[in-house]
Amino acid sequence: METRRITVLSAGLGVPSSSRLLADQLAASAERQLRAAGYQATIDIVELRDLAVDIANNFVTGYAAPRLADVIAGVENSDAIIAVSPVFSASYSGLFKSFIDVLDPKSLEGKAVLLGATGGTDRHQMVLDYALRPLFSYLRTRIAATGIFAGPQDWGNTDDGGSPLSARVDRAAGELVQLLSGPQPHRKNDALESLPFEQLLAGISAGR
Repeated sequence: METRRITVLSAGLGVPSSSRLLADQLAASAERQLRAAGYQATIDIVELRDLAVDIANNFVTGYAAPRLADVIAGVENSDAIIAVSPVFSASYSGLFKSFIDVLDPKSLEGKAVLLGATGGTDRHQMVLDYALRPLFSYLRTRIAATGIFAGPQDWGNTDDGGSPLSARVDRAAGELVQLLSGPQPHRKNDALESLPFEQLLAGISAGR
């Protein structure tokens, strides 16, 4: 069974965080639908607020602390990213952008991406198309058509005259799964496996 690796980036600042709640729902739906499609799913959830100091120090020193370096490596080795940011000043948060800035831009090329955002009013929902989507388009990622914005009315209320959050989450996660089906572009090759000497010798003998 093939494995699809997903890194979930949550830029929420509070505890609990609505961004983390949305990220968890998107990750759970993606994992469920990947398994239904015949894939093994590995999900790694990253709370960016826990890396805030390391991210700031990286800008000053040019070096990533071990914890930040591990997260960067995880992002680079992922097949997909679920990125969720709260809205500040009609855009993604500074913490979220700062983390993206410490990545090698080429490391995201070809990765499948699902976008999410949270805010205190529906007036902020255009951040998906006017801020997040252009950012990840610039990074040459493959972005799921449906992005998810969750406002206050989406938590614990499904009778708001629109689509319940769970239905929108499942739709967006399903689009991410479609992007993850089949061969993945620019996927890093797995580390070369060191074979036992006997197998190497057998291969050499068979080639004679």
